Amino acid sequence: MTTERTRQDTRGQILGAAVSLVGREGVSGLTIERVAGEVGLSKGGVFYHFPSKEALIEGMIGRALEYADREIAWLASSEAEVPGGFARAYARATFGHKGSAHLDVSGGLLAAVANDPDLLEPLRARYGVWQDRLLRDGIDPATATLVRLAADGLWFADLFGFAAPEGRLRKELLAALLSLTDKTRDGRRRVPLKERP
Repeated sequence: MTTERTRQDTRGQILGAAVSLVGREGVSGLTIERVAGEVGLSKGGVFYHFPSKEALIEGMIGRALEYADREIAWLASSEAEVPGGFARAYARATFGHKGSAHLDVSGGLLAAVANDPDLLEPLRARYGVWQDRLLRDGIDPATATLVRLAADGLWFADLFGFAAPEGRLRKELLAALLSLTDKTRDGRRRVPLKERP
């Protein structure tokens, strides 16, 4: 068990170093040699865990998707079975902060686009799962999809530095987006948790 834990810790350190390199230096900074130097391993040590640069990028995206899934699930858990709960969790996961999962996905995305767009397939598949969940979220499917697309738009604005809103405006945009989820699929107003008896 200790060996497996050590292996997982080393993999995590390698992935963290790869994300940091992309964040600091862009995709051109992502080389096996540079990652090895960041972690204090030989190139062979990195190759032991990730046999190619593509495998490293796949690992970056895979880890990021696990983080994103956990965060959305955690945020949605307080509204289990409440119409629009998943849409609100999805929006909050994006608007709430620029956390490590956000950076991991961003680094992996940039590296994948630059190296081989086929590496984005796991991300495409996960978006399909999220979209399917949104369509079954108990609110109007167009509204649920609009919430996802707006949250995704903010993520891309953050990723590329495209005048992403900050501070109060960011909070107000999230509130406006969440208010769209207040009606159930049949048009009834959802009673927010804080207003329930």
